[in-house]
Amino acid sequence: MQTTTNSVDEQTAQAFSTSWNNLPSGSVYTVEQFTEWMAPVSKEDVQGREVLELGCGNGSLMVHAAGWKPSRIVGVDLGDSVLSARSNMRDSQADWEVLQGDLTQFESAGFDLVYCIGVLHHLKQPRSGFEAVVRNTRPGGRFHCWVYAREGNGVVRLVVEPMRRIACKLPWWTTKYLLATPAVVPYFLYAKFLSMVTSGGTKRLRSLFAKLPLFEYSLWIARRDFAFFRHVAFDQLVTPQTCYIPEREIREWLRTHPAVDPGSTYVIFRNGNSWKFGGRARVE
Repeated sequence: MQTTTNSVDEQTAQAFSTSWNNLPSGSVYTVEQFTEWMAPVSKEDVQGREVLELGCGNGSLMVHAAGWKPSRIVGVDLGDSVLSARSNMRDSQADWEVLQGDLTQFESAGFDLVYCIGVLHHLKQPRSGFEAVVRNTRPGGRFHCWVYAREGNGVVRLVVEPMRRIACKLPWWTTKYLLATPAVVPYFLYAKFLSMVTSGGTKRLRSLFAKLPLFEYSLWIARRDFAFFRHVAFDQLVTPQTCYIPEREIREWLRTHPAVDPGSTYVIFRNGNSWKFGGRARVE
C-alpha cells in the first residue's frame, strides 16, 4: 500500500496524529456514541464478519467495533496516530491489524463492512475517499460513512472556520490550551444550559429553543464533560482542511457510483449538523 498522498492530506493526517497521540489511552468515545454513529449498522452486521475502518485515528472507534466480535478488523490511517491505535488495540481479543497508508489509495480483496467516520470531510478530495470506501466493500457487503453537513453548520462555518485557518498553523499545544480551551467555554455553557432548560420540559418549550443554532447537536454533546468539548474544539481547529458537505452532493455520490446498489442506500441527518449515509455494494 502506498503511503504518500497530496501534501494537504498529509498535513491533515499529521495534525490529527498530534491530537490523537496526546490523549490518554483508550477510546475517547463511549459505547453509546459509537453505536449511534454506526446506526443503522448494528452489532449483528459486524459479528463474524470482516471489517475495515478507513481513517482509524487512534483506534477509538475500532476498539468498540472489535467488541462486536468481527472475524477480522483492519484499520487504516495516514498519520502517526497508528501508533496510538495499535496501543489501544493491544488488549483486544479480536483478530486485528492497523496499517499506515493513504486510505484513498488503499486496495484490498474486499470486506463485508467498510466504515469511515469523520474523515471524508477532511480530505482534499472527499469523493476519492468515498470511492475508496466502496472499492474495498466486497459485492453484497455494506458501507457506512459520517461527514459534517453544510446544512445546520452556519455558525460553525462563520465563527470556527476563520479561527481554524490560523490555528492550524500554530504549535499543537498553543491551539489546544490557548485557543481551544478558552474558546469552547461559551459553547460548553450554552450546551449545558440548553440541556438543563429542555430536560423534562414541555414540547412547546423544546420547540421554542429548537430554533437556536446547533440545538440538537448541543443536546447530544451536553452529556459529555468539558474535556470532551475541548477535544472536539481542538479537532476542529488543528486541521488544515475541513469541508462541509451538502446533502445533494452525498446523494449524487450514491446515485452515480456504478458499484453501489441503488436500492440499498440511505442518507440520515444526524443531530441537525451532519450526515450518515451508506448502502451495499452491487452484487456482480
